[in-house]
Amino acid sequence: MNGMLPKVAALGGGHGLSATLQALRQVTDDLTAIVTVADNGGSSGRLRRELGGLPPGDLRMALAALCGDDLVGRQWASVLQSRFHSPGPLNGHAIGNLLIEGVWQHLSDPVAGLAMVGHLLHVQGRVLPMSLEPLTIEADVLGINPDNPDDPVIVSGQHEVAVTHGHVSAIRLVPADPPACPEAVQAIGESDFVVLGPGSWFTSVLPHLLVPELATALVQTTAHRVLSLNVSASSETEGISAAQHLEILADHAPQLRFDTIIADAAFAADDKNLHTFAASLGAELVVADVRRHDGTARHDPLRLASVFGELMVG
Repeated sequence: MNGMLPKVAALGGGHGLSATLQALRQVTDDLTAIVTVADNGGSSGRLRRELGGLPPGDLRMALAALCGDDLVGRQWASVLQSRFHSPGPLNGHAIGNLLIEGVWQHLSDPVAGLAMVGHLLHVQGRVLPMSLEPLTIEADVLGINPDNPDDPVIVSGQHEVAVTHGHVSAIRLVPADPPACPEAVQAIGESDFVVLGPGSWFTSVLPHLLVPELATALVQTTAHRVLSLNVSASSETEGISAAQHLEILADHAPQLRFDTIIADAAFAADDKNLHTFAASLGAELVVADVRRHDGTARHDPLRLASVFGELMVG
């Protein structure tokens, strides 16, 4: 890097990617967010069903996370994330979703459209979809059928998988083996650091590994590969330890190795297998206090930024 700011690609979706981007922007402005495109719930799901094309919600959250730290930037981030309140069909739609959809309709090019919105908002970095095709997540879930709890039931849809009360054993993308966004593959290959996670494990993190060109790029990149674990198990991984998160990832991407794995101190505590599983993936385990202290199970961007800063710029 020769003293220059590191070039970083971050993969994920939702609140997890948002926290990562807020942290990374404290370290560098050469940032590329690569975002899942399987959302089928809420405003994104409604727009996807009505208009077709990519769901804008996770892309909107990434753009909001990269808005400037000045007054105008904070105002734009707030506008993007705010929602309409009305008795009509606009109720519940995120304003940023409609802005992105409008630009896409005008340009007919998702990547160019996101670049245009990013320019308008003066974002720090750029936002890309992981694929140019809207995708559906399909999961094998155990424990749903009370008569045969050991028989897997297929659950379809990101929202449905995220809120399932069963045990998710595996996920797939529909259509299978989708093409990656070419600019996303290029960003992974050109980066100094690649960060995967945190986020909903089955619906925001693992989907990237099921896009063959992205998975290959992650395996082949010369970048320092970082995996950021969640600060606790979520609804879709309830009862699953930090080490088991790594085991699930390895099952879905057997060839992928990491250089560094970041784990929250509280989530890693008493997990005797975590160091072993991290080593099996080729990684040094960094345990730090990176969660918010407000009772929410989310990362604190400033605490996470401190870990990234130590790792990426020393």
